[in-house]
Amino acid sequence: MEALAGDELTKGMLSLIENNKANPSMESLSYIAERLGVEVVELLEEVSTYELRALLEKAEILYNTEFDVRTDEYTQLITLVEPYVPKLTQGYESARLLEIYSRCIYYEKKSGWQVFSDRAATMYDLMNIIPRRASIGIFRAFVKFTEHNYAQSLSTLLHERSEIEARNAFIDPMTRLDLDYMEAVLLFAVGDSESAIRVMKSGIEFSKQERVFYRIDHLYRLATAHAIMEEDEDQYAYYLKKLTQYGDFTEDKEAIFFTKFAEVHYLNSFKKSYKEAQEQWDQFLDKGKYSNDYSPFINLEKGKSFFGLNEFEHALVALEKVKIADYTHHPFDLSIFYEKDAYKALCYMELGNLIEARRLAGLAMQNISMMPRTPYKDFILETYELLTK
Repeated sequence: MEALAGDELTKGMLSLIENNKANPSMESLSYIAERLGVEVVELLEEVSTYELRALLEKAEILYNTEFDVRTDEYTQLITLVEPYVPKLTQGYESARLLEIYSRCIYYEKKSGWQVFSDRAATMYDLMNIIPRRASIGIFRAFVKFTEHNYAQSLSTLLHERSEIEARNAFIDPMTRLDLDYMEAVLLFAVGDSESAIRVMKSGIEFSKQERVFYRIDHLYRLATAHAIMEEDEDQYAYYLKKLTQYGDFTEDKEAIFFTKFAEVHYLNSFKKSYKEAQEQWDQFLDKGKYSNDYSPFINLEKGKSFFGLNEFEHALVALEKVKIADYTHHPFDLSIFYEKDAYKALCYMELGNLIEARRLAGLAMQNISMMPRTPYKDFILETYELLTK
């Protein structure tokens, strides 16, 4: 206090100001700000920028907790940020805290998250912070996506994208790639493969031209999955090679797993090379190298291989372990997993239990009915017709 008071103020006056018992003159306020090394405006704010920065640092750590170890971080964040919400009126820290707060309210299934999301979006617009503004737009589309309202999700994204592009002559490359990837994903989800391919390839070419390889692995995965469903061996081999090179170079576990899974999936579902698929998953996928998040994919392919090799009881054991994660929402992913009941139905048919076989075929048919046309949907329809004719 003595050091801050210096030659122009007394410790007693500083104490009165600090405890809101005296108002400093502009000269005194300027003097205090100069001694503290801050701008006068920061002393006039109800919450200082330094306090908000410290709050945001804590919030970011909680918000970015790894999924596998996450517990009650969203509840903690709501408790942490809520007292400050009325005071979050300007600046990046306020906007980001409102964005995080709104998402936590959504994830905790509480109402009113949109109000805080809108406040954050308006602040980002005023500050011209395009990446964060785009992130809010993508999240709004994601909300509809998780409800499996794919058409509304796409409409929301296109509206948000057009608003952002209308306000900003330049969109940074990473934001452009985020928007391209999400748009391609949603176009595939509504069954508009032609437009999805156009946007996807545009994103890949843009990434190469700008030498910004952000999202390139996601785009390659999307391209590989499409090639598999189209049974386009040349495109499948091309994009799988690209993704393999990316995974090897970056040591990206998700990219590496996807390449191995894609090979087994292609052998099982389209080449019908069940023995080769079994050897592949035995060599690469069944070695305990991957987290539990991947076990539904691994067990699904194991079950399909066993089925193709007429090991029906082993197939049922593997297929019973396939649980669809609650974060799985894309119709392609859901359709792949809905096949499990069709394969189980065929196993029970081979084992002579037609009642259970028909029940499972009906369940698969019910689940797939609202999904767009894919080879997986075709397989389920064929299985249903076989068991109900």
